Amino acid sequence: MIFSDFAKALGQLGDARFMRVMLFGVALAVALLTATYAALLWVIETFTPGSIDIPFVGRVGGLETLLSWGSILLMIGLSVFLMIPVASAFTGLFLEDVAQAVEERHYPQLPPVPRQKVLDTLIDTANFVGLLIALNCVAVLLYPFAGPFSPLLFWGLNGYLLGRDYFTLVATRRLGREPAKAMRKAYSLRIWAAGVLMAAPLSIPLINLAIPVLGVATFTHMFHRLMRQ
Repeated sequence: MIFSDFAKALGQLGDARFMRVMLFGVALAVALLTATYAALLWVIETFTPGSIDIPFVGRVGGLETLLSWGSILLMIGLSVFLMIPVASAFTGLFLEDVAQAVEERHYPQLPPVPRQKVLDTLIDTANFVGLLIALNCVAVLLYPFAGPFSPLLFWGLNGYLLGRDYFTLVATRRLGREPAKAMRKAYSLRIWAAGVLMAAPLSIPLINLAIPVLGVATFTHMFHRLMRQ
């Protein structure tokens, strides 16, 4: 059933509102990656004698490196690690637009819901992104001990966090905060599995740019399906 929710979300990817939000998200992600990489170059230039060699990229250091083709490859690699927090922030900021587009097409009988307060959305998003970054920093220490199972640890942890975040935000729109948390706990294993389905593609460069939109849409379908049970 999770895959049917994802298939419905994928079938709506051409929706104008989906595309608008996704293009804005791509711009946001590229801006973040560029800023992160520029900061990395500044650190290299400040604390090393000019530049260093990075495999498959070459000499790294200075503004000219930021504009090189090698930088594009390195930024794509950085996206594997940065898209998880970007997706979380993105979900909180653009949840309403994507969820509303899904409900208008697939659940037109539902009454409209008031938009959440911007401040509440920003606080919830900041709290979750902070938790996600903190737990992933701890997980980095465990990856060397996990060996070939490191990707499973990465997907399992972030699948749990993303599923928890996506579902709670989607359910809160219709039920309110406390009932949404109760529903999330009741279906925790299914929500975790759906979160892993979102987390795995987030580690694939370029493909990961579409996942935040698809994630919100998938969990919107999942929420309404569970409500009918």
